Amino acid sequence: MESTKRFLRRVLDIPPELDENHRRITGADSVASSHTAHNYIEPLPTVDGWLRDIIPDRAGVVAYLRSLLPFIEWLPRYNRIWLMGDLVAGVTVGAVVVPQGMAYAKLANLPVEFGLYSSFVGVLIYWFFATSKDITIGPVAVMSTLIGHIILEVQARDKSLSGQVIASAVAVLAGSFVFVLGMFRLGFIVDFIPLPAIGAFMTGSALNIAAGQVPGMMGITGFDTRASTYLVIINTLKHLGRSNLNAAMGLTALAMLYIIRSFCNWMARRRPNQAKGWFFVSTLRTAFVILLYTMISWLVNRHHRKNPKFSILGSVPRGFKHMGVPTINKRVVQAIAPNLPASVIVLLIEHIAISKSFGRVNNYTINPSQELIAIGITNIFGPFFGAYPATGSFSRTAIKSKAGVRTPLAGVITALVVLLAIYALPPVFFYIPNASLAGVIIHAVGDLITPPKSVYAWWLVSPAEVIIFFAGVIGSVFGTIEIGIYTTIAVTGALLLYRIAKAHGDFVGRIRVYGADGYAEPRNIFIPIDHADGSNPSVPVEAPTPGVFIFRLRENIVYANANQFTDALVEKVFNDTKPTSALSFPRLGDRPWNHPGPRHIDPSTVAADPRPTLKAIILDFSAVSQIDVTAVQNLQDVRDQLDRHAAPHKVEWHFAAVNRPWVKRALVAGGFGRLRREGDGGGTKPLFSVTDVGGVSKFKTKADLEDERIDREGGGEGRADEEDPVSRATAALPVFSVDFQAFHLDIEDALAYVDASLGSHSDRSPGQTKLEDD
Repeated sequence: MESTKRFLRRVLDIPPELDENHRRITGADSVASSHTAHNYIEPLPTVDGWLRDIIPDRAGVVAYLRSLLPFIEWLPRYNRIWLMGDLVAGVTVGAVVVPQGMAYAKLANLPVEFGLYSSFVGVLIYWFFATSKDITIGPVAVMSTLIGHIILEVQARDKSLSGQVIASAVAVLAGSFVFVLGMFRLGFIVDFIPLPAIGAFMTGSALNIAAGQVPGMMGITGFDTRASTYLVIINTLKHLGRSNLNAAMGLTALAMLYIIRSFCNWMARRRPNQAKGWFFVSTLRTAFVILLYTMISWLVNRHHRKNPKFSILGSVPRGFKHMGVPTINKRVVQAIAPNLPASVIVLLIEHIAISKSFGRVNNYTINPSQELIAIGITNIFGPFFGAYPATGSFSRTAIKSKAGVRTPLAGVITALVVLLAIYALPPVFFYIPNASLAGVIIHAVGDLITPPKSVYAWWLVSPAEVIIFFAGVIGSVFGTIEIGIYTTIAVTGALLLYRIAKAHGDFVGRIRVYGADGYAEPRNIFIPIDHADGSNPSVPVEAPTPGVFIFRLRENIVYANANQFTDALVEKVFNDTKPTSALSFPRLGDRPWNHPGPRHIDPSTVAADPRPTLKAIILDFSAVSQIDVTAVQNLQDVRDQLDRHAAPHKVEWHFAAVNRPWVKRALVAGGFGRLRREGDGGGTKPLFSVTDVGGVSKFKTKADLEDERIDREGGGEGRADEEDPVSRATAALPVFSVDFQAFHLDIEDALAYVDASLGSHSDRSPGQTKLEDD
């Protein structure tokens, strides 16, 4: 292997210093071995090591396979107490999901039985792959509305495709894509969608759905209820006078839902010891209202089945009448392809956001990638039972959580309840008023609207993100749900890129701080010289030695923001230092075109310039965990630019708190990490931080060394000047690699090195004043 690498380096003409395994140890830094106590040589990361880290071993493969079926971990510990909690929660959710599922199927432009099929398959399959005990997968308002739009849009182009074929194809293709994301453990991509974007998506969708259901609840027809939200609201107000008896069934049902919920919440506050009972009463309000209005409808329409007094649901087939293999062919895929991105986004956002939220509330952590596998498999196999796309439901998840669910197995109980409804209750469903179902939908989506107090709280935290919220809501209201989704994502991405590109750094100086009681050990900290961090502007900040600049990077330095950082650095250096090359142009024509200053340089003016010359740059990398090729190239270009500014001397570059091995490797590959002193063979006596591991400090203080110097000058016996203090402490170990003199533990360490270094090269800085020792 090594011979092959050497051959390739010769063929490709790669210099030895660019070899990832090459280490240059200078005479001043020479060590016998990298394992000796006083001479630690840090092993830089290699591509081979990186590959070994990311390629799983046998234990990793076994752990990955086990993680695909989380129930293996908890099912053997199942007990009766868990069963009781799951039984209560499963039955409760089942009573809610049956009417909601049928109502949401109408949103999807599908017969109501498809909502029951989706409800059954979602809760039955999910528990095998779940990492959340609370989440309930099934038909939801937003996804159903989106499927309804897709069906109308596709059928406008190709009327031969039925709604079932379109919905099933969307479920299989979107589910397959999400499943692949989960298998590759890419669930983290959901983290790129911030909370205001999710709030905008939910709010805009809720307004769209509610506005579209009001005409049905009021019995108003004659216009497109799936148009843009603002148009639906305008047309509803125009035709409000055409309301009929359906309004009585819809408005009163909606009012009753809110009245029951408000009364139960009030009673729970009045009688805390009965809060659990009132919670179940409130939870079952949807089933109660639907049963009540179904009974009223039966009393009114039992003799008018063919010509009912108001709109009713009609015949619902018993059992699974639409089971079969979904139709997936080229024509279907081409028809739905433009709508797949929005479908995938809805599947991801709603489910992961809900599962994470309830995980935090109930003190457990979900695996987002595994959740993607769960909803992926659910949507892949659901269409074989006649289901359409399903994802996590906010309202049913909240009910399930409050009902005391213990494990994901509660989904099986819910599936049995839905199965019972599919086979036993279709005759009852015949008389359900459509207006009452519309009221149920409006009541359900009302909880999805982000309250004003939350928006105001976001404004206090980050005003820019409120723009994301309103952009998404406006896109949904004046366009479609898809437009709202894409608008939100576009604005979110633009804000993220702006924040990365406009990252800032600070030029910092030193202050000395003490404990609040005044007795604690004082310490030095570094804060922005301009107090941009909000520190007290009355606190004096001690600037570094003239000609030395300490620049703290606040974020990773990558291609998007590298120029932002380096431009600020160069501007500050040019403003605060004078070029040593101002008199190095013997002729006017030798002067660069962009060199600042008058046409003819007056030597006396240059000599009188009070600004110091540039000596050293210290970069604080404590916040940097990533650096890329563009950023390293920028640093190299700036180094060359500043070298010309300080010519004929070389500017020292020091790095504090470089805590990531790959960042060190990148800087070393760019020629940083070692000093470039002229005339010293490329090395200088190292001055690095060491730690005492022996329990008793064996180092001498500066005062001790000063006393020894006085003793020597006075004829006393002292140690040789050239003796390394580290050699006195056999238990002292260097913290960082001794062959990288320009990498330091922190800013204090770097500044001490620079001050000592400049003091030993006084010829470079006549008249220089050093920082006084504390």
